[in-house]
Amino acid sequence: MARLFEKDPYLKPYAHMYRKRLERIRSTEQTLTGKERMLSDVAFGHKHYGLHFEKGQWVFREWAPNAEAVFLIGDVTGWQEDAAYSLQKDAETGKWEIWLPPRVFSHGDLYRLRVHWHGRSGDRIPSYARRVVQDPDTKIFNAQVWHPEKPYEWKVTDFKAPEGPLYIYEAHVGMAQEEEKVGTYAEFAEKVIPRIKEAGYNVLQLMAVQEHPYYGSFGYQVSSFFAPSSRFGTPDELKALVDAAHGAGLAVVMDIVHSHAVVNEVEGLSRLDGTTYQYFHGGERGTHDAWGTRLFDYGKIQVLHFLLSNCRYWLDEYGFDGFRFDGITSMMYLHHGLGKAFVSYDDYFNGSVDMDALVYLALANQVIKEVKPGAVTIAEDMSGMPGLALPLEQGGIGFDFRFAMGVPDYWIRVIKGYQDEEWPIGQLWHELNNRRSEEKTISYAESHDQALVGDQTIIFRLAGSRMYDHMHKDDPDMDVDRAIALHKMIRLITLAAAGHGYLNFMGNEFGHPEWIDFPRKENNWSCRYARRQWSLVDNGELKYQYLGNFDRKMIDIAKRLKIPEDPRPNLLCINEQDNVVAFERKQHVFVFNFHPTTSFTDYSIYAPPGKYRHLLDSDDADFGGHCRLAPGKFHFTMKDHATGGNYLQLYLPTRTAIVLAPQ
Repeated sequence: MARLFEKDPYLKPYAHMYRKRLERIRSTEQTLTGKERMLSDVAFGHKHYGLHFEKGQWVFREWAPNAEAVFLIGDVTGWQEDAAYSLQKDAETGKWEIWLPPRVFSHGDLYRLRVHWHGRSGDRIPSYARRVVQDPDTKIFNAQVWHPEKPYEWKVTDFKAPEGPLYIYEAHVGMAQEEEKVGTYAEFAEKVIPRIKEAGYNVLQLMAVQEHPYYGSFGYQVSSFFAPSSRFGTPDELKALVDAAHGAGLAVVMDIVHSHAVVNEVEGLSRLDGTTYQYFHGGERGTHDAWGTRLFDYGKIQVLHFLLSNCRYWLDEYGFDGFRFDGITSMMYLHHGLGKAFVSYDDYFNGSVDMDALVYLALANQVIKEVKPGAVTIAEDMSGMPGLALPLEQGGIGFDFRFAMGVPDYWIRVIKGYQDEEWPIGQLWHELNNRRSEEKTISYAESHDQALVGDQTIIFRLAGSRMYDHMHKDDPDMDVDRAIALHKMIRLITLAAAGHGYLNFMGNEFGHPEWIDFPRKENNWSCRYARRQWSLVDNGELKYQYLGNFDRKMIDIAKRLKIPEDPRPNLLCINEQDNVVAFERKQHVFVFNFHPTTSFTDYSIYAPPGKYRHLLDSDDADFGGHCRLAPGKFHFTMKDHATGGNYLQLYLPTRTAIVLAPQ
């Protein structure tokens, strides 16, 4: 922990808070393990609760302490209560259980619970249900027996996640197809994984895996935490997708949502046993007003057991290689970060912090690493909580990486708020490098958040409706030309200045047009804007190919040079008036001229002495540029006798980025 305070002396006044937090984490761990087992050994709720075939019989268990009677109902009972399917309660633990003969259930049977409490009753989907399906006509969800004769046979059994920087391709299975429909796991494995591999990314980050009743929630309002969404296919088809990704050399990280849950009472956990406080906080604290969702009580041992088991389940059952934890800012603070500006370290240690949530996140990271030592964990936090991406013994919570969430927000502010010639290069440079040196970060210019209806992608902010009519390669258009040039530069400088990884949302690499709008009543349930038009980048007559080419080359260079492994870029030149910035990383020189109208000749850039060659030129014809630089050109540094330094003299065309490799 001392190392943390050495790196950031401003944290020393809060050392007692870090010690208190560590004590709470260890105390809670001991309560869970009884001091005799590893934490991962108790994260096995999914093996005990729910429906299982054990010892030649079916057994079903559910934790519902407030319930007075629980029945299994479904195909086997004609959807009526039957005394033969009444569960027995252990009054001490609140656990309900029933054993049934082997022929009672068949693969594919539908079932649910009928729960009684205090003179009332209601149907519920079991909390540990592994398969939940929706009737296409009635739209009703039910649990389904998933017990195929032959379990899925993994083809890749020795996959190891890539070491070093992560190049993450964020994707949503349902909207990954070109057809105006909901895509499937099988289609994604066949059609999209080869594209990701060809583009050079090494991590697939899958959204919307856990079952969610409302498709338009992007998977962030989860109802069944142990069930992969059936709207995309079967459990075996999801396993085949992960298998195919591993075969292509891609690690698969899952968006896991433990920050909140859907309010639905039949499909979700809300009032499962008749109370609002079984899994969640009671009263106002149990509801997220802005999101309209329920909030877990991380201080309950049963809730910790449920969520920790959920982490282990997805690793064990589906072979995921880690998790991106969604919305943890909402978890860590009682105010959920809403309308809050984090301007002082006091904001991270005052009474607004939910210590129980921090304890859970630390324990979750511990379980994940015990189960799969090479697994990756990423924190999505907008508050800047110090120590999230540090090991526990160093005062951290245990995440491997954290997202640099300020970067995409800043790009939006720059594009919206400034004329091109007035871009605040100094502020931009600060924002791109504004990260804690002791913690690993992943940067991105835009993710799915910026693509949602009501927002805009970078390319659409830059080109607007001109994209609809002027993307043919033989159709010169100044607005589209500007958009393409800046799109390339924005993504390259974000990656080149990134901490330890880079993320892209599917289709954004080639400037996918328009926004994401899921099928809903207001758009007549249309999938027109909930798909990816891959044919645009495949069409050799359109300009989308140029952005796809550039992104592929950019990722290839970053991977080969291992650019993010260099701790921080070394600033060589920054000129607000000229809109020029240059820096060195991994002995390579990156130069950006953002100026919209001025090209510079013999522009002096201080650089380490030597000979350099053009490695990447955003103005190249393959990238939709104007070919104003000679390909493969060499440059030699010259001595500045006044300062003793060395400098390059470069031609810098307008809106152009170049990468120079030492020879």
